[in-house]
Amino acid sequence: MVTLPQFYFSGDLKQGATLWLDEGTVRHTMLVLRMKTGEQLQLANGEGYTAITTIATAEKKKCSVKVESVTFHAADVARLYLGVAFTKNNARNEWMLEKATELGAAAIIPLLTSRSEKEKMRYDRLQQILISAMLQSQQAYLPALPEAMLLKDVLTKYPKHQKLIAHCMDGQERQQLSEMLKPGAEAIILIGPEGDFTAEEVNLCVGVGYTPVSLGTRRLRTETAAISACAYFNMINNG
Repeated sequence: MVTLPQFYFSGDLKQGATLWLDEGTVRHTMLVLRMKTGEQLQLANGEGYTAITTIATAEKKKCSVKVESVTFHAADVARLYLGVAFTKNNARNEWMLEKATELGAAAIIPLLTSRSEKEKMRYDRLQQILISAMLQSQQAYLPALPEAMLLKDVLTKYPKHQKLIAHCMDGQERQQLSEMLKPGAEAIILIGPEGDFTAEEVNLCVGVGYTPVSLGTRRLRTETAAISACAYFNMINNG
């Protein structure tokens, strides 16, 4: 079975509809892949829908497709919401977003903590990284990437999820992530900045039902800790 080229379309996908592709997709289909009228490609809207389409108009700067069939992909019951304090290193943040998307995170929530180093982000660029990773890993859902949120505001959300906070402070009781994270349910895991959460922040989280967890004996960078949590969640739910 031949795998069709897949692209992102930020809109509704309805059988029989004619859609005009955006400039970036047109450039790739027409100039890079040199596709022609009558050839097929697949679109994904990041909301669970994919569509097989046929190119109807093929020009250098514009391209339309006819939607032949639409498939809805049900979301996983077990979904991970990853709260992470971004570092000041853009490349490391972008790598983390790419890999978290490939591993199926439902949302990546930038946290603002006492020791956060990154408050301003280029959301247009980060969104493109998410889209590229979603397409590359052939998924139907695009992770949510909300505006950066204060830790205290995140704690008022996700009341029915498993709630875990990873930190590496000595003298603080922690459970192993492998013992606390249960398969088959939604979870939110909080990952602190390079200087870690403060004791006050950990206590605040514990006070609203978060369980402190350890990711192992090694001290990990923020983005490595985030991907470790994603990888374990993915393994126990989709392994």
